[in-house]
Amino acid sequence: QTAIDAARGRVPVLLTIAEDSTRAGAALAADAERIGIKGLMVLPAMRYLADDREVMAHYRAIAAASTLPIIIYNNPLAYGINISPEMLGELADEPKFVAVKESTGDTRRINETIRAVGDRYQLLTGVDDLALESLVLGCSGWIAGLVVAFPRETVAIYQLVQAGRIAEAMEIYRWFLPLLHLDIGPKFVQNIKLVEHLVRGASPVTRAPRLPLVGAEEATVKAVVAEGLATRPDLSRYGF
Repeated sequence: QTAIDAARGRVPVLLTIAEDSTRAGAALAADAERIGIKGLMVLPAMRYLADDREVMAHYRAIAAASTLPIIIYNNPLAYGINISPEMLGELADEPKFVAVKESTGDTRRINETIRAVGDRYQLLTGVDDLALESLVLGCSGWIAGLVVAFPRETVAIYQLVQAGRIAEAMEIYRWFLPLLHLDIGPKFVQNIKLVEHLVRGASPVTRAPRLPLVGAEEATVKAVVAEGLATRPDLSRYGF
C-alpha cells in the first residue's frame, strides 16, 4: 500500500509472493488485487522442496486467486526448485502466466525455453552480470538489481541492445560489471542497499537476520562504487 501511494498511478506496482504455503500465497494474491497491485511475481513455496507436480499446482492455485498477470520466478540456485521448459509448457494454458524471470545463471536455458514454448512468455533476465548476454540471446526484459543506483546506465544498455547496437552496449556493460557482480552471492541485498546509499543517499538498512556490512566486505563495496563513479561513462556519447 505504501508503494501504491508513493507511485500515485505513475507506474504499475507489482508484488512478489514468496510464501511457505500455497494457501498463504493465494490469500496474498487476492489481497494484492484488492488494494490495487497490477501484477505478481510468484516464487515456489518456501522451505519445502516440492516436486514438479506440486510446483505447478502451487502456481495454478495462486493464479486462480486473482485476475492479475503473473511472472514465474525461476531461481533454482537460491530456492532449490527448477521450473523447467517442460513445466513452462504445461503451464502455458493459463493466460495469467505472462512472463518468466530467468535466474538459473545458465544462458543455455534461454534458448531451451524458446525452443520449448516459442514466444509464449516474455523472458526476463534476472542475473545482473549475465544481463547483456541474456538480452542478446532473446530475453525481452531485465529485472535489474542495480537499477535504483544506476538507472540511466541500466536503461542505456537495454535500449542499445534492442536497437542492435551491441558493441556500444558492451562498452557500458563492461564498465558496469564490477558493480553488477555485487548482485551475486549470499549478501547481495546488503551489497545493493549499500550501493544505493553511497550513490543516491538511500537507506542502507536491511531487515534482520541480515546485518550491515562491516570490515573487508564493506570496504570492497565502497571501493567498487568509488571506481565505478570515477570511471562512469558519458552516456551522451550514445545518445542518452
